[in-house]
Amino acid sequence: MNKTPLSLDAARDLVPGAFGMPLRAKLVRIAAWSVFAALTGWCLWAFDFSPGRILEGLTRFGNVLSFMFPPHIWTTWQDWSEILKGLGETVAMAFMGTILGAIIAFPLAFLGAKNIMPFSWLRLSARRGFDALRAVEQIILALIFIRAFGLGPLAGILAIAVSEIGTFSKLFSEAIENTSKKPVDGVKASGGGNLQTIRFAILPQALPVILSIILYNFESNTRSGTILGIVGAGGIGFLLADRISAYKWPEAWTIIFLIILTVYVIDGFSGFLRKRIIGGQENGRQG
Repeated sequence: MNKTPLSLDAARDLVPGAFGMPLRAKLVRIAAWSVFAALTGWCLWAFDFSPGRILEGLTRFGNVLSFMFPPHIWTTWQDWSEILKGLGETVAMAFMGTILGAIIAFPLAFLGAKNIMPFSWLRLSARRGFDALRAVEQIILALIFIRAFGLGPLAGILAIAVSEIGTFSKLFSEAIENTSKKPVDGVKASGGGNLQTIRFAILPQALPVILSIILYNFESNTRSGTILGIVGAGGIGFLLADRISAYKWPEAWTIIFLIILTVYVIDGFSGFLRKRIIGGQENGRQG
């Protein structure tokens, strides 16, 4: 039977209820929107989102922004050396934390890879462990390690490393799982065992992706290292918090600009290496 606009209109006239939303669906939709509106209204009231407070905050924020230009320039090498040392500590903290996390996560990733680990209970247990490590924020880990090891970059390195173990393990295992099966079949057909299959079929495919992940997270951890420094893990974040608490906004903005510049440089260098790694792999395959 051909359905035409005329026949549909006639059907709506005959049985209008069949083309409307069921009563239960209407009630569910009304309840959902009511809960959303009530929750939004409660949040606005509880957190004092009043127009007067917003306007006052914007005025103060404008005053803070006014110290941005012209940027503060230190005139003595002693002042510059303190800032550069803090930047160096932050970059070194991010580097060491990323490397330690990657070294520990690499063998653990095989436990969570479906094409490597045949025991589902062990694989799922490993993945839940990865999730547990990723669930704890680096700043919380930093506060814990500061309590255990004292102030300084060591607490920041350990916080980044522990957090990255969970992140890297998950991402590495996914990279291993997403490898092609054709090289694996080729190695097995030639008589290779499990270790030979991993070494000559899986790792050549997964390593470029793994290295790319490490480089990206190193750049991300440089930003995180700044926040960790604010809570006492050393680095440029400690100096930034000191300037802000003393209301030295011109110096604080200059430190922020230097942090942004450092992240730009690391991001550009990491992007260059990622292109070389992935591009080299693609060129090798074409050759």
